[in-house]
Amino acid sequence: MKDVIAEYQRWKQQGEGLRAEAMRAMETRYRDLLTEAIQIAEEYRADFGVALKLPAGVTSFDYKAGSGRKTKAAAPSPAAAAPEATAPTTKPGPLEKRLATAQKKLEAARAAGGPTKNLEDKIYEIEDEIRLAKLR
Repeated sequence: MKDVIAEYQRWKQQGEGLRAEAMRAMETRYRDLLTEAIQIAEEYRADFGVALKLPAGVTSFDYKAGSGRKTKAAAPSPAAAAPEATAPTTKPGPLEKRLATAQKKLEAARAAGGPTKNLEDKIYEIEDEIRLAKLR
């Protein structure tokens, strides 16, 4: 009976190691394929002047373009720029600090290729709070 248990534990450890190795390999392949897709999309846009259409099952695909082209996320929104232009004070308030921190986190998440939806929602909420505070 002890042999069966020991064999099972060895098998389980090997399976966990193989699972972790497969996970790393799949993540690497995924990143490589995305990098290749980005290169193809940029080359297509540079050569033909239009963006490639996404396949039917894909609803969005965002990336930071290399030279000369700014994405939506890279350009500051008018609501975010307005407090700086109209505010006479030199010190940002707590809402502006929260907005700046959230924007930095968003940029870091995009650079790392992580999920950004929650951070984008948070930035939208903070911008709303800033607009409402200006109306008061």
